[in-house]
Amino acid sequence: MPISRRHFLQQAATVAATATLAPHAIAHELAGPLFFEISLAEWSLHKALFSKQLDNLDFPAIAKKEYGISVVEYVNQFFKDKAQDTKYLNELLQRCRDNDVRNHLIMVDGEGDLGAPNQAERLKAVENHYKWVDAAKYLGCRTIRVNAFGKGTAAEVQQAAIDGLSRLNEYAQKAGINVIVENHGSYTSDGQWLLKTIRQVDKKSVGILPDFGNFCIRRDTGELYQGTCLESYDKYKAIKEWMPLAKGVSAKTFEFDTAGNCVETDYNKMFRIIKDSGFRGYVGIEYEGEKLSEADGIRKTKALLERVGRV
Repeated sequence: MPISRRHFLQQAATVAATATLAPHAIAHELAGPLFFEISLAEWSLHKALFSKQLDNLDFPAIAKKEYGISVVEYVNQFFKDKAQDTKYLNELLQRCRDNDVRNHLIMVDGEGDLGAPNQAERLKAVENHYKWVDAAKYLGCRTIRVNAFGKGTAAEVQQAAIDGLSRLNEYAQKAGINVIVENHGSYTSDGQWLLKTIRQVDKKSVGILPDFGNFCIRRDTGELYQGTCLESYDKYKAIKEWMPLAKGVSAKTFEFDTAGNCVETDYNKMFRIIKDSGFRGYVGIEYEGEKLSEADGIRKTKALLERVGRV
């Protein structure tokens, strides 16, 4: 039976449309899902929170409604006196349920030095962290992020931190909560120092939260954050060393170029290292830049993660 001209043209149009769409469909198929899940670190909104434009209770809804992120990471500074306030924690949990948001971790600061060489000071710091372990458990988190600071030589602080982390882990293990240390300045920003510290604790529930932005190990002022950095640890080397012990990743950003790439960190290189390590956990957005608003910085970081997470 001969094919009519009209039928022929219809078939040709269909083939042409399929050919036009196919490359995009194939590219989408090849891209696949991210090899990690994106979470939002509350510190990305620290300006709005400190200025009282936002409240900690608002955080879960904002993460989901504004940024489409379903996993959050709290900072204890924004509900410092609420760790044992069950009424408050219940309200926070309800906000999470209302927005289908999961709680991943609490970043704990200001509770004393877990690496203090003075035993009494160290034990007090360990006990100060207990309430945050309990709060994390109550909120359904799996992890608390702590610091391993202390005043003394590298060896003195390391031995003290091993003891402090071990003691805190004894308590946290009973609640099923991980204890992880972030590179946050001083000795903790030294890749080998932190790696050896965590290895000597030698507990599966004690690990590292690699942060892309804190690798200065010596400043001209001797302070943790203030002053000119005189010596830094190679961030890519550190991430490769730490990933076997990582229980999360803090994807820090400050500035972006016109193509949407992070200026201070090569995200393609960094995420090849992370993927090759076998990591498949949470990667938290932590925007700290000044040129973009917090909202725009979060969105740009998310877009970047969605791109490099499929490499």
